[in-house]
Amino acid sequence: MSEYHLTGRKILVTGAASGIGKALSIFLAERGTKLGLLDIDQAGLKAVSVQTSGYSVAVDLSRTNDATSAVVETATALGGLDGVVNCAGVPSGAPLAEMAEDDWAKTLAVNLTAPFVICKAALPWLSKATGASIVNISSGAALAPPGGGCCSYVASKAGLLGLTRALAVELAPAIRVNAVCPGVTRTPMVDLVLKKLSAEERAAFTSQYPLGRSAEPAEIVNVIAFLLSDASSFVTGATYTADGGRTLH
Repeated sequence: MSEYHLTGRKILVTGAASGIGKALSIFLAERGTKLGLLDIDQAGLKAVSVQTSGYSVAVDLSRTNDATSAVVETATALGGLDGVVNCAGVPSGAPLAEMAEDDWAKTLAVNLTAPFVICKAALPWLSKATGASIVNISSGAALAPPGGGCCSYVASKAGLLGLTRALAVELAPAIRVNAVCPGVTRTPMVDLVLKKLSAEERAAFTSQYPLGRSAEPAEIVNVIAFLLSDASSFVTGATYTADGGRTLH
């Protein structure tokens, strides 16, 4: 998608070591984007950094001060920021009666508080850019919870949609802010969840999708790249659902 004109743009990607974040980083690097890469997975992050020539910082995004410092370091190294993609996320898998408060807090810290912290820390650089864009990766689960045992995940991702809309209003017209809600996508995080299901449960899960399958990371990346680019210059505060039609049920 060379028509997205991403060459030379400086983009910060969280969750860059695997899954959608990794696929996005490779996609952007192939199109001449200058990358800042954040992830807690040091080994995975190093591999992506080598592959993309990106500037990487290994960081636990649930630690607010560390996350802020990582953004400042990255933006300084790149000489600015034109865009941010909040892709880092953690799953949750306990019913309400069994969920510990620490687990609830950890999920919200990574999935909701970290994007807030990242956006705030990046603001001085984004405000100086032309056509700046923030893309928050939420989830189809925020629109239609898949079942029990995921209340903290759903709450965190639904909160991210609210944050997206609020920032779209607050940061306009200089910075556009949008969200993407992927359905089940073949990532390490999703594979970890699916491994816990029986064959029958996995079949039932897939049957919820009119397209009859899960997404490949590249299919989500195309939506994100559109929102980062000037091709979406009149789009802000929007939620793009790429879930194979699951939320139609």
